[in-house]
Amino acid sequence: MIQIHSAMADSGAGPCRAVARLPERRLRPFVTGYSGFRTRPGPSRRRFFPLAQTTVIIDFAGPVRLVSGPRATPAVYEDGWRRGVAFGLTPAGVFALLGLPMSELTEATGPLEDLLGRRTGPLVDELGEAPDWAARFAILDDRLSAWLAPDRTPDALVTRAWWRLQEPAGRLTIEALAGELGASRRYLELGFRRQIGLPPKTVARITRFQHAAYALSRPSATLAAAAAAGGFADQPHFTREVRAMSGVTPTELFAFLQDVEQRAP
Repeated sequence: MIQIHSAMADSGAGPCRAVARLPERRLRPFVTGYSGFRTRPGPSRRRFFPLAQTTVIIDFAGPVRLVSGPRATPAVYEDGWRRGVAFGLTPAGVFALLGLPMSELTEATGPLEDLLGRRTGPLVDELGEAPDWAARFAILDDRLSAWLAPDRTPDALVTRAWWRLQEPAGRLTIEALAGELGASRRYLELGFRRQIGLPPKTVARITRFQHAAYALSRPSATLAAAAAAGGFADQPHFTREVRAMSGVTPTELFAFLQDVEQRAP
């Protein structure tokens, strides 16, 4: 699953419990994964970490139904969601479900109703009334399969480059990626800005941070192992990038991620 850590509770209500699942195989070019979540009642703050995809969040227990586009900077929101589901969309998924390039959502968050229209209310009701998370994820599989228009797609080469940059951290440069795909670096940069809203180098940075964050969430996590998982050359580089990407130190990020209970809510 590409989506690793997009948001978390960092004060007030305490950690968010979550259960995750991949979509059915035919949806995977469009949907990166599902997550069911629940937080404790009370005021809370949600910290959005950088992501190179679009996230849809649907709260059953409150009015939060939003779309958050790709972002290269962290953001904090007060009084977040309580209980619901979230799913990630690839650039092709944004085109196929919402009918627009992902670049129109970059660094922005808005109501789901503005993009999904009248389908939003019935979907929220159906998900909220389902008996368990497995049933909710099956509903998402069914509804998204019916609503996606796969003939609406972004630039195929840009899409391939985006997927390539989601792979585990390595030493692949943007020049090397362009050569691998038979394109110029300028073509990739213009295509990413037009279709993704972020330059390819920024997408690569976000991916390295996400792989490091995932490593920090593991039970046996260490800062050194997380730095290696993100492909960082040394600890100072790792520290600078974590601060830039999350707004906290690696030690603080480690504490946050270790508090997240990875079990079914």
